[in-house]
Amino acid sequence: MELTPAPYFRDIAEGPEGGVAHWVTCEDGLRIRVGHWLPQGLLREAVKGTVLIFPGRTEYIEKYGPSAVDLGKRGFAALAVDWRGQGLADRMLEDRRLGHVDHFPDFQRDVRATVKLAEALELPQPWFLLAHSMGGAIGLRALIEGLPVKACAFTGPMWGIQIPSAMRPVARVLGTLAPILGFSAMRAPTTTKGHYVQTAPYEGNTLTNDADMYRFMQEQLEAEPDLTLGGPTVHWLSESLQECARLAALPSPALPCITFLGSDEQIVNAEAIHNRMRRWPGGELDLVQGAQHEVVMEGPAIRRHTFDRMCALFVQYRG
Repeated sequence: MELTPAPYFRDIAEGPEGGVAHWVTCEDGLRIRVGHWLPQGLLREAVKGTVLIFPGRTEYIEKYGPSAVDLGKRGFAALAVDWRGQGLADRMLEDRRLGHVDHFPDFQRDVRATVKLAEALELPQPWFLLAHSMGGAIGLRALIEGLPVKACAFTGPMWGIQIPSAMRPVARVLGTLAPILGFSAMRAPTTTKGHYVQTAPYEGNTLTNDADMYRFMQEQLEAEPDLTLGGPTVHWLSESLQECARLAALPSPALPCITFLGSDEQIVNAEAIHNRMRRWPGGELDLVQGAQHEVVMEGPAIRRHTFDRMCALFVQYRG
């Protein structure tokens, strides 16, 4: 596999020294961006493994620089991906600020391309998964289809979307009528054209209870506006709801798992997470008090708790 360097904004990432990014072309021709970091101060043979980070919607490689530092301190290398339609990956609509995907399972093309790159780079084995929000849906599907990892961790996984009961029938109708009426590519109701952290003040936000981390996210997008992604399209919402329903009907993979759910979660459906973890043999649900949706973007104490627990699981199943 030919390695093609891609831009990596190290100044805003605040990740481990030596982080780099590569372009990867998926089997359908779309180009995504993948970044990776090795732990600082460790010989390659001393690295405990590599954590494949599957980000959520609107996210990008550099947002996980601090997570790569936290993982590196515990002896793990890290990899993160710009999914199709976000970050610097190819976007599918003329308005690049609209979050869109043609078919939700298309994200598995990105997963396969990412795995091929990780193999070409010979990233330290064994591999593990850390999947957040939308990446949690992508990650669960990838695990079911055989993603080669030894254990997995999820944070606020999108196994259901938090939609008020009165709005659920509307969402279903929108998804059905959108292709017929020609508004599939319209922004979903109640969402904004700008990135959430650019349009919502810290007070009352639904991502994190840590003001410094919220500002960190804002400053990244101020420095690199091309990373910005706004609200999803009606089609994205319809595809996501369908994928959540398909996944809910499938059994949990036979893999060690820990899932972190913030006590103040307001974005994904907490009931769907509880349901999944009740039927994940040997899986554990960690209810994180004082955390919102972005568990790994909370204050130092919550981040320390989260990374300590997930890395303890990874170490336990290294063999």
